[in-house]
Amino acid sequence: RGFDTLGETTVIFTAGIGVLLLLAGSIRENDGEKISAMDHHLVLRVVTKVLIGPILLFALYVQFHGDYGPGGGFQAGVIFATAFIIYALVFGLETARRAMPGRAVRWMLALGVLIYGGVGLISFFFGKNYLDYSVLGSTATAGQHLGIMLVEFGVGMTVSAVMVSTYYAFAGQNPPIGDEDW
Repeated sequence: RGFDTLGETTVIFTAGIGVLLLLAGSIRENDGEKISAMDHHLVLRVVTKVLIGPILLFALYVQFHGDYGPGGGFQAGVIFATAFIIYALVFGLETARRAMPGRAVRWMLALGVLIYGGVGLISFFFGKNYLDYSVLGSTATAGQHLGIMLVEFGVGMTVSAVMVSTYYAFAGQNPPIGDEDW
């Protein structure tokens, strides 16, 4: 329970920092050259590079530990997306879009739902109720375990893609007031 709460707290913290950074403005012009507001924060950039891996690893832990304890697809998806949002905040939106292009995000959106629905259809085609995972394994228990893992993976993929695409959409907008005020 403690790790799950830590992850949720980290997500809320990241969202708050993200809003503050977006309100502060992220791009400034210097003699025709665009400069990110984060370019001069060397420590922040290094710490971000160090933390991205552990954040993604923690997301995988929450994803695959969700059937035994706190966690699962929703929490893991948000934590996974947080790593990319932090990356975009520190290194810039265009750099993040090169790391995770919009096309890949859209595929993840659809694929997650298809995985979830496909697991249900497989059980349906084997004569069981929709989303009755017992047919997926050699025993009913093994099938239930595999089904839950697959469904939660689909949920995590979709939640992560929704979070990243929402960030991309909001971060790509022009500020509501003139650049001189940012």
